Amino acid sequence: MLDFQKSRLKMVEEQIVGREIRDPRVITALKKVPRHLFVEEALQSQAYNDRPLPIGEKQTISQPYMVALMTEALKLKGKEKVLEIGAGSGYQTAILAELAQEVFSVERIRSLAIRARQLLYELGYFNVEIKIFDGTYGWTEKGPFNAIIVTAGSPNIPQPLYEQLSIGGRLVIPVGDLHTQDLFRITKTEEGMKKEDLGGCRFVKLIGRYGWEDE
Repeated sequence: MLDFQKSRLKMVEEQIVGREIRDPRVITALKKVPRHLFVEEALQSQAYNDRPLPIGEKQTISQPYMVALMTEALKLKGKEKVLEIGAGSGYQTAILAELAQEVFSVERIRSLAIRARQLLYELGYFNVEIKIFDGTYGWTEKGPFNAIIVTAGSPNIPQPLYEQLSIGGRLVIPVGDLHTQDLFRITKTEEGMKKEDLGGCRFVKLIGRYGWEDE
């Protein structure tokens, strides 16, 4: 029988702290959230490995380090309202729920959204709402948001997401072509858009009106 807690702590020490993630709240959340529950039982032994894993519907659960990097880039302090585009397995959602006051997540694939919602509630994350819709539109009625995270690669920065940021709000999003992207942190200021490149990455496609067209 695998000791998942031991595997989780080892993951955090080697893959997260060992790669310069410094936000203590992010580190604590990664130590707490049971990542293995967000993948199929047959893959649970690999849940704490340094790579993404398939979750069905041609989607993946992101590499632990990438989850940590993107979450740290949001600079969450605890009182924020956060929008997540692409709930997927719900793992990133759970991390956000540990760190923010309210989390709103949009997932276009119904089966993933239903499974994620059920698991999150079973784990006691009641500060999360999940909507089944085209995430590139954001969630206008729930905005503005202090932070927005996009867990799929986009050809550009979807205008509706930027518009739904509050002043001072941060949008973390992979932008690029179908094969490689760069991770950007976009901050909305009184003067306009501030853009920071956080390095290369690779994600599944962001499908939607303001992303890639569905095949």
